[in-house]
This record gives sequence, structure tokens and C-alpha cells, in this order.
Amino acid sequence: MEKQDLTPQEIDRIIEMAWEDRTPFEAITFQFGLSEDHVISLMRNELKPGSFKRWRKRVQGRSTKHLKLRNANVNRFKCSRQRGITGNAISKRK
Repeated sequence: MEKQDLTPQEIDRIIEMAWEDRTPFEAITFQFGLSEDHVISLMRNELKPGSFKRWRKRVQGRSTKHLKLRNANVNRFKCSRQRGITGNAISKRK
């Protein structure tokens, strides 16, 4: 899948997943068909240069972003403390 095939909502979700510490690149590949290189390209094109540099510094070498490097005890894609996400908007719990 190429960028031109993605809706703005899908691009937003990919960016959100890429920023999440516990979401591996493989989850993005499974859901959207984008390789890690395509995700990096998308992030480079969609983020401001400073934000992209911060993101790259954050994810490089992070074991939770790659299933092969991940601890076997981590068996979920998101943090248990993360709020629910519905349609790319954070749900309000009362």
C-alpha cells in the first residue's frame, strides 16, 4: 500500500501507532501493509523536521518496536494504561 492509497484517517492512525512505544512496526505492517521503511518515509513526509528527528531518536533501537527484539512477556500492542481509541479519537470515559 502506498501513501496515495491511504485516507487521511489511516495516515493519522499510522502516525499514532508509530509514536506508541508498545506498537511494533509489524503491527502496522499487518494492519496497513506498510513496511518499516515505508512507515519511516511516511513519518518523514508527514511530520515537521524536528518532530521526525525526535521520533527517530525515540524508536531507534527500542526493543518494543520490533517483535524479534521484544521481551516474550510483552504480549499486547499498547500500554495497559492507554485510553481507548475509537475512530482515531480518544474516547471519553465517565
